[in-house]
Amino acid sequence: MMQAFYSLYLSLCRWKLYPRVLRDMSVMDLSTSVLGQKISMPVCVGATAMQRMAHADGETATAKACHAMGTGMMLSSWATSSIEEVAEAAPAGLHWLQLYVYKDREVTKSLVKRAERAGYKGIFVTVDTPFLGRRIDDVRNKFQLPPHLRLKNFSSSDLAFSSGKDFGENSGLAAYVAEAIDASVNWEDIKWLRGLTSLPIIMKGILRADDAKEAVKIGVNGILVSNHGARQLDGVPATIDVLPEIVEAVEGKVEVFLDGGVRKGTDVLKALALGAKAVFIGRPLVWGLVYQGEEGAKEVLQMLKEEFRLAMALTGCQRVEEIGRTLIRRHQVLLSKI
Repeated sequence: MMQAFYSLYLSLCRWKLYPRVLRDMSVMDLSTSVLGQKISMPVCVGATAMQRMAHADGETATAKACHAMGTGMMLSSWATSSIEEVAEAAPAGLHWLQLYVYKDREVTKSLVKRAERAGYKGIFVTVDTPFLGRRIDDVRNKFQLPPHLRLKNFSSSDLAFSSGKDFGENSGLAAYVAEAIDASVNWEDIKWLRGLTSLPIIMKGILRADDAKEAVKIGVNGILVSNHGARQLDGVPATIDVLPEIVEAVEGKVEVFLDGGVRKGTDVLKALALGAKAVFIGRPLVWGLVYQGEEGAKEVLQMLKEEFRLAMALTGCQRVEEIGRTLIRRHQVLLSKI
């Protein structure tokens, strides 16, 4: 696992910024839009499951922090706060739902319809998880939710991951995915989902240009270039390295986003220079929750915003729209130099 994280770090290091100088930076605008919704900066919060394991307020604290910072939050289907609780915590906030396709399609349909009713602005459907990747720590620890928590979007104890089943030597979450999530999901199911809702649909987990082209063909509204935090399949590329070919493949027909390895404001600028509309963060937000709940999450977002502002200023960009490919080049990094 550490090798995968190291690979993400090296990939970001390989992309070098080439600043422009002597631009008037006295007035700057960091705002942009995602799927037609204006946000204060091109940094959003991605779906991270079970946030009440990090802090008692969990996803509701995240929602409040995102609203305070003027950005959007993607709620995991596997949240420990419900779709409705998050909407109520930040009623004027910008929310999207991350979705898995369940074997029981009525469960999937219900999640989408609840998101619509609660005012969510898009569905990010995860497409890289027919089975859960082998997560050694989860197997070693026989991962289960603590007994006081459950996946709040589901009524049955099995789907809420709160049944207390004994999964033997396995990760409880891997067993949950094998039992509940449909491994047969294919492009026809994305068409079914497209016909189910008028909300924008974004495919989360694409790493190949041919898959990106197919997604555009069937009418999705966006692509989130994601390798699931490098936890699904060993040896996948860092998202920053495949982003340019995905952007080229979609030919500007849909918005392209990126997650994975974003830790600094310069990382955000690199992703935008390579064609991403915005980035989504996961682990840093959870670290903020652990530190101080809503205030900690807000502090993480504020740090990234200020770092991004400085990166824009030092590369001669007054507005997000001025960030482009001329600002960045790819270099080989020797391991001995790290």
